[in-house]
Amino acid sequence: MAELIVRHLGLVDYQPTLDAMRRLTAERDAATPDEIWLLQHPPVFTQGQAGKAEHVLAAGDIPVIQVERGGQVTYHGPGQLVGYLMLDLRRRGLGVRELVTAMEESLVELLAGYGVEAAPKPDAPGVYVDGAKIASLGLRVRRGCSFHGLALNVDMDMQPFSRINPCGYSGLRMTQLGEQVSAPVDIGEVARRLEKVLRRRLGYGGVAGNA
Repeated sequence: MAELIVRHLGLVDYQPTLDAMRRLTAERDAATPDEIWLLQHPPVFTQGQAGKAEHVLAAGDIPVIQVERGGQVTYHGPGQLVGYLMLDLRRRGLGVRELVTAMEESLVELLAGYGVEAAPKPDAPGVYVDGAKIASLGLRVRRGCSFHGLALNVDMDMQPFSRINPCGYSGLRMTQLGEQVSAPVDIGEVARRLEKVLRRRLGYGGVAGNA
């Protein structure tokens, strides 16, 4: 069974985390275990490799960082669960489209566990609830290995999304899990549930090696 290390990192700054993710991807070899990092970031906008400056409407005091993932601009902030997937896709026998589908299906299953009916859109990566986007996806693959990943809005300040065209779509409605359920949601519990679903859908066994 392939080894997977899952790290629950809490609230961590974006740039050092990005640097560490790039470093792991650059230095890994055929024997390097796959890793998933589950975490939150302080407020930051990230602009994908094809991102257009006009989609950042009014960044204000929130930094904008250029990154190599696919997609346009998005927002990360406390109360949003971010998952970075550093996987050797060739070793797993996975294509990029298969990985994206597994990520979307994992999020749909996770949300169903909270009684929320969600679905992906074939023409716009991510997961949606009644037309409003609840989770964003953005990946990069280098030498057959993935990095970057997904962001699920759990219980956060949504105002910064109004300062951008989220994912390049003007007027795109955004939502979060906390708005879809009546009881309070704990982001740590959401992270644990997401880990379990991702492990199963990506074909990893056990829970050893968590940090």
